[in-house]
Amino acid sequence: MERHALGKLLAAGDDEVSAAALAALRSGATYQVSDTTHPAERHAGVFALRLRRMRLRGVEPLGLERMVQLLREHRRPVRGGLIYSADQKWTFLIYFTEDGSSLVGCARLQRWVEPSPL
Repeated sequence: MERHALGKLLAAGDDEVSAAALAALRSGATYQVSDTTHPAERHAGVFALRLRRMRLRGVEPLGLERMVQLLREHRRPVRGGLIYSADQKWTFLIYFTEDGSSLVGCARLQRWVEPSPL
């Protein structure tokens, strides 16, 4: 998927996470979008478990609960992707319809950075 096409899909999003992902993309973020599709329910189940674990650690990722709900409601195969912010602070999870024509859901996770050895 070309950068401008990804930007158009994110611009059509109606939430804070889509806007943040678009801002990251415009600020030089790197990204990847899968060519393969998988059942939306599989992704929803995996990220529902991860959300519970994150909450046990006191972490509330932006938009993850909503993304899980949207994936559950979608009930058709989705294409996934990732956006890595240029400042190395955030990773955005993005899901599109099977043909890549619409955004299904998006979430922002804080990136883990290995501590540098002393």
